[in-house]
Amino acid sequence: MTVLLMILAGAAGAAARFILDSLVRPKFLTPLPVSTMIINVSGSFLLGLLTGGVLMDRVPAELQTILGTGFLGAYTTFSTANVETVRLIQAKQGGLALINALGTLVLSVAAALAGLMTGRIL
Repeated sequence: MTVLLMILAGAAGAAARFILDSLVRPKFLTPLPVSTMIINVSGSFLLGLLTGGVLMDRVPAELQTILGTGFLGAYTTFSTANVETVRLIQAKQGGLALINALGTLVLSVAAALAGLMTGRIL
């Protein structure tokens, strides 16, 4: 049953990413892929939050598989972030590529830490 729920959660996560990207991307008229960064940072926070809850035995570990691997695994998109970084390099926008690569990494790790700490408190 867990595998089926994980698959369904993955479909929901992919749909959520598509919808959020469709809503956010047109708001930022910049070559910097802001919507992808928002998706990855928010997903990292949510995974940290979920993990914190599991570590404190407040959230069943099965939910981490379903929501963490399923929903958030499909919602976040670090492969897209990497492709967008390469495209910025190809467009000779190395500064933006560096901002995108390092910004996504640093902000995502910070968000995961914040989520983990919050999940352990709640």
